Order: sequence, then structure tokens, then C-alpha cells
Amino acid sequence: MSGPQILAAVSAAFVVTQIAIFTTTIFLHRGLTHRALTMHPVAAFPCRCVIWLTTGMRPREWVAVHRKHHAATDTADDPHSPLVVGFWRVQLGNVGLYKRAARDDEMVRKYARDIPVDRFDRLAFDYSLVGLGVGVTFLVTVMWALGFGLLTGFVAAGLHAVLYVMLAGAINAVGHRYGKQPYDTSATNLKPLALVTGGEGLHNNHHAAPTSARFSLHRGEIDPGWWVVRVLVALRLAHVRHDDVHLKRAA
Repeated sequence: MSGPQILAAVSAAFVVTQIAIFTTTIFLHRGLTHRALTMHPVAAFPCRCVIWLTTGMRPREWVAVHRKHHAATDTADDPHSPLVVGFWRVQLGNVGLYKRAARDDEMVRKYARDIPVDRFDRLAFDYSLVGLGVGVTFLVTVMWALGFGLLTGFVAAGLHAVLYVMLAGAINAVGHRYGKQPYDTSATNLKPLALVTGGEGLHNNHHAAPTSARFSLHRGEIDPGWWVVRVLVALRLAHVRHDDVHLKRAA
């Protein structure tokens, strides 16, 4: 691959990964899981498509695993606690930990009973590999159409997969091991991580106020996901549950 092809592959992977991350934090995390905001169907359905195409995840399973994480944070019942199973197992094996937890149908029913299977799930969204296949095909086709070649598209798709998995793992591993703890939770805040994860690196803040759509609670903290939420609210495509911050624990 030439220099321009490598640059194109890296750039495309970064853009696709950030799209996937922002959709995860706004739609899956703040919206579906914690009901911190409600998205208009005009915005919610494209988010479902993005998750399907870029991650292959089933929203109800992601929601169930994350809700269980909050219910049993850093205990033996936590699906992905670095304090229990080890830092590197979560950082490098986060996908496997999620899949193992998601295979527990009873757990999924318990923690995601408000997200039933609908006709779109039955037709497409429950077929993870199909979604990923369509997504990779689309990315490869775009890169080929732009003149960078098929190989560049496949490299971009592979880099995206690695970036997304590593950043998601870092939220759960680094976000419970390194950083500041202004609130009495086992999670941590790490500003650099927040910049590349749509604000998710402000993990201590989130655990202290899980129903808040805004993760930046102190001066100097940056929550890029909140910027997008504000735009959606301005366009009347989302409604925030409450403007004030409801702390779960005292500072």
C-alpha cells in the first residue's frame, strides 16, 4: 500500500470508529440504557442501523449487560470488572466478556425487559454478522469508488474493528483503574480517554449520576457526546430527562 492509501485507511477507520462510538454513547448508553434522554424515531432508527453496520451488536443485549454492570459494579457479578477478572482481560477481552454475559437469556430478559424484539430485529438487526458484512462491503465500496482500492477498504475495516474494541475495552478497564475519583464510586475520570470516547472517559461522573445525559460535571471536563445531544435537542430530535444533575452518591 502507498502512503496515501495508508493515510486514507487510517482516516476512514478513525471516522467510522468515532461514528460508532458516538452512536453507542448517545443512543445505546445515555438513551436506551439509562433513559437519560429520549430520541425521536427519526433519529433513533438511523442509530439502530449504524450500530448494526459498525458493531453488529444487539441493543437489548448491550443494555442488559451494562445495566447489570451498574447493578453489581466491581463485584463478582459484574460482567466486566477489571478489579475482579484483571485489567488486561477486560482491556483485551472485553468483547468475549460481553458475549458471555449476553448468552444468559434470563439476564437479558431481566435487565432489558423494556426493549422487546420488534419486526426490524427479526428482519435484520438480530443478524449481527449480516450487519457487519453489509457495513464492511459498504466501506470497501466507498474506498474503491474514491480511487483508493479494495485493499484500502479492507484495511480500514480491520483498523476500525481494532480501534472500537480497544476503546470500548478502555472505558471498562482504564475507567475502573486509572484517573480521578471526585465521587465515591469505583469508576474513574480520565480526560484524555473522554476526548476519544465521546465523553465516556468521565466514568466516575457517570456512575455518580447515571441518569444524567451530561457526563461533564466539573470545570475543565469535556464531553463531546453532550455536544451532539444538545444539537439533537435543538433540532427537536431528542428530549433530555432532566437538566439538573441527580447524584447517586454524595461527593
